[in-house]
Amino acid sequence: MTTPATRQAAVTVRVFTQRFSSTPRGARLARRLALHQLDRWRVPYGSETSEAVALLVAELAANAVTHGRVPGRDFELSLAYTPGLLLRIDVSDTRGERRPVTTARGALDEGGRGLMLVEALASRWSVLDRVPVGKTVRAELDLGS
Repeated sequence: MTTPATRQAAVTVRVFTQRFSSTPRGARLARRLALHQLDRWRVPYGSETSEAVALLVAELAANAVTHGRVPGRDFELSLAYTPGLLLRIDVSDTRGERRPVTTARGALDEGGRGLMLVEALASRWSVLDRVPVGKTVRAELDLGS
């Protein structure tokens, strides 16, 4: 028997997962399909959330195909959306080694600014081990007020 004190509001988490070829074309497709899926979940194109996700997916997917590429293996994009609360972006590749993660770059460095963008846009982000092989870079956006 439930009482008013033990009832909890139902939480709906929407999930989208897709594998893509580890190529620049695969990275572009991941970004496009992420935005399409958000629109289906009623997060409209051009909204602040949609724009942030576009940049985050673009950067994480580009990193997966540039630094995490293993010939013949795909990378995976997963979105988990809890309306009004949280949007989680996971990009997984099959290269288990982790490059040094730093967001401090010099003004004349040619690369390495992508994680600065991730750090600026995401509420939080991390690198996780992926079972059985590889790693997942996770970025989360808090959507609550």
